[in-house]
Formats: sequence, C-alpha cells, structure tokens
Amino acid sequence: METYQQYGIDPALVERMKLKLKQREVKDRVKAMLKGVTKHDLQNRAKVKHFVNMMAKEFGERLSPEQAENLTAYVISQKIDPNNSFHLIKLWSMLR
Repeated sequence: METYQQYGIDPALVERMKLKLKQREVKDRVKAMLKGVTKHDLQNRAKVKHFVNMMAKEFGERLSPEQAENLTAYVISQKIDPNNSFHLIKLWSMLR
C-alpha cells in the first residue's frame, strides 16, 4: 500500500495526475505555479489547500471537498522542503 492511500487518496487519481505531469506543457505550468514556494508555505493548511485546488484545475480534475482535504493533509504530513535536494528527489520519485 502506497503512503498516500493511508490518507484516503484514490490511486486512480494519482495515476491520472502522474500521466498528465509527463506532458511537458503541464509540467512547465506546474513548476511555474510552485516557483518560490517555501517549506513554511507547504506547512500552511490554507496555502496547501489553495495549491491543491490550483493543481486540480490545471489537471482538469474535479475534487470533492474530502479529496482536497485528504491531499492537503498528505502534503503537510510529508514536511517537504523545496530547498532540500533529498526532499525533491523523494517528491519526484513519488510522482514517477
């Protein structure tokens, strides 16, 4: 069982998002949206929820409030630091 499944995140949703991230244009837009995001931002529930909703819109996915909350909780629990290379490698490996 993948870690995200423990948060109630549907594996089919994750697979669709991974597939869309393989498209160069989508990946570039996502990178641009997240440019300048800090570790502090990724621990702020309101900001993470905003990022989750922006990404869902970019991917053309409709999220229920429960799905958005589950994704938000998952991101916060990962304690991702965008300035830490190890964290970025871990993040990319989750999305491959």
